[in-house]
Amino acid sequence: MWQPDGWSFRARLGVIVPHAAIGTESELSAMAPEGVSIHAARVPLGVMRAGGLMDPTIALEPVRTFVDPPLVDEAAEMLAAAPLHAIGFAFTSSSYVRGAADDEVLHLRLEKRTRGIPVAITATSAVLALRALSATRVALVDPPWFSKELTELGVQYFRDQGVEVVSAGAAKLRSEQLAINPGQLFEWARANVPPRAEAVFIGGNGLRAVGIIQALEEDLQRPVISANQVLMWHLLRLAGTRVPLSNYGGLFDRELPSL
Repeated sequence: MWQPDGWSFRARLGVIVPHAAIGTESELSAMAPEGVSIHAARVPLGVMRAGGLMDPTIALEPVRTFVDPPLVDEAAEMLAAAPLHAIGFAFTSSSYVRGAADDEVLHLRLEKRTRGIPVAITATSAVLALRALSATRVALVDPPWFSKELTELGVQYFRDQGVEVVSAGAAKLRSEQLAINPGQLFEWARANVPPRAEAVFIGGNGLRAVGIIQALEEDLQRPVISANQVLMWHLLRLAGTRVPLSNYGGLFDRELPSL
């Protein structure tokens, strides 16, 4: 009997990630419906070392320069040489540091190199997800390696997009990507999300979070979104794929709104 061989028949999705990260590929692959495959390109990130190690609190300047030409542009062009349907940029932090206007510049820059393949930027995807969910008041849950300054920049990012941020903070967990326990993140989030929040955004593409989204939504009785979840949602819609996707939050029942 023939066995599955991983070839895509619904959509092939590309993703640009920091060179030593594994979180985005892992979570996108976990969420991917049958017939959807994930293909990554890696770009050097100054705050990451071999084995995916980082400082307990990441510096802002390497985050800022991560999206400077030419490396991310070349990564997009190389990915676009494959027969892909959509490409995602998986780095929330640079959006926070550089702002929403720069995200649009990056979006246009990358799409010039992808030969017509649409590009999704994670933070932009999060804003679109909140609009799709009709949520205007959000609680931000950041990774433990985000500094207070980076979190404040994230608050400003969403406020500039017309979203009220009712609370924001880095989850008080061990500051190491491979050490994140989703159960601990679940408990921290449910204890720290205020009642006024209409939705929760778990930021950071390296924060292990998609496995608890459904449980958090059921517990908090409000939408929960995360960096890699919104990116997958956006990419599937850019690729024209409407296959049902369950157990990762109600967002996947919503259509993509206009910017």
